[in-house]
Amino acid sequence: MPLTDTAIRKAKPDTSPRRLSDERGLYLLLNPNGSLWWRWDYRYAGKRKTLSMGTYPDTGLRDARDKREAARKLLAAGVDPGEQRKAVKAAGEERDANSFAVIAEEWLARQAARMAPATLEKAQWTFNDLVNPWIGNRPVTEIDAPEMLKLLRRIEERGAHETAHRTKQRCSQIFRYAIATGRAQNDPTAALRGALAPVVSTSRAAITDPLKMGELLRAIDGYTGSFVVRCAMKLSPLVFVRPGELRQAEWTEIDLDGARWNIPAAKMKMRAEHLVHLSSQAVAILRELHPLTGRGKYVFPGERSASRPLSDGTINAALRRLGFDKNTMTAHGFRAMASTRLNEIGWAPDVIERQLAHVEKNKVRAAYNRAQYLDERIRMLQAWADYLDGLRAGGAVVVAFKRSQV
Repeated sequence: MPLTDTAIRKAKPDTSPRRLSDERGLYLLLNPNGSLWWRWDYRYAGKRKTLSMGTYPDTGLRDARDKREAARKLLAAGVDPGEQRKAVKAAGEERDANSFAVIAEEWLARQAARMAPATLEKAQWTFNDLVNPWIGNRPVTEIDAPEMLKLLRRIEERGAHETAHRTKQRCSQIFRYAIATGRAQNDPTAALRGALAPVVSTSRAAITDPLKMGELLRAIDGYTGSFVVRCAMKLSPLVFVRPGELRQAEWTEIDLDGARWNIPAAKMKMRAEHLVHLSSQAVAILRELHPLTGRGKYVFPGERSASRPLSDGTINAALRRLGFDKNTMTAHGFRAMASTRLNEIGWAPDVIERQLAHVEKNKVRAAYNRAQYLDERIRMLQAWADYLDGLRAGGAVVVAFKRSQV
């Protein structure tokens, strides 16, 4: 007799599993613990096989019968229902394994050791916030150029043209990696050449006029916000490293007695270790800060968590609070300020470029420059700090300094 819901509900478990038979090979397996599993017995290629149809009551009697009938149709067509289920499951797992998000995560894990922390953080943000919500679960083989263009246009519509181009570049790296590892055959972003609005490059805002530089330095001294942020702003013009390098500085990298800051290659944009001489003014700032943050990892820890450095926009936000808008001064502008004034004053361009950690394109000169200019860089940074003190003090006349002769 066919099963009924009433008969199923009244069934009591025994000391060993027993069957509650329906019809056409379908039955419920009642286990001693009371669990009920739908099973369907069939024969394929002369062999007896069993297919699971789910559990009761999650799968009701009608649903179990529908599943049985679907399996019988496959069997009638010469298809083994069990093997067909395995194939569907394997295809789904392969689809998930070849999704954009999975491949992007794999690529980032391989690149992390060669990326600066700030670059890695930005790449993760690009994929997690701008890309994966729309195509993260899609297999890379199914993502086409129109779909990528729609995604990038969504970023463009916010006015973030540079971000759109950078996102396209990072997505292209994922597709090329998928091609190299045999999981894709083409990069759909390659067909988008010229499809995005061009980026109008503008120089980062920086104050380079000596009198206005003095005003900026005095404003920083008067900053009434976080002491950590004030110290970060006071140190910025003295060392003129990249903002990410400054905010991720660690106390283990700094030798206050030797007045040296050795930035590891992994933190540098060009992946080369960089030495920053600390002027007496820079050492004084760090010594004053040390009692507050010296027991932790970061020189400039985040305001919410000491286990993380200052956030990317903290110094820019502090400058805005002081009244310097984004078209007047930026955190990166301290580098342009130093480069501009040092060149105007007469310091050797090679010395300035080396201290800025810019890469020499000529490989022979690059090899030579790595070991040169240290003494001049030390003199330059101390002279620069003294010069800034003069600007900070104000006065109608600004006396420029010249580098000391060897």
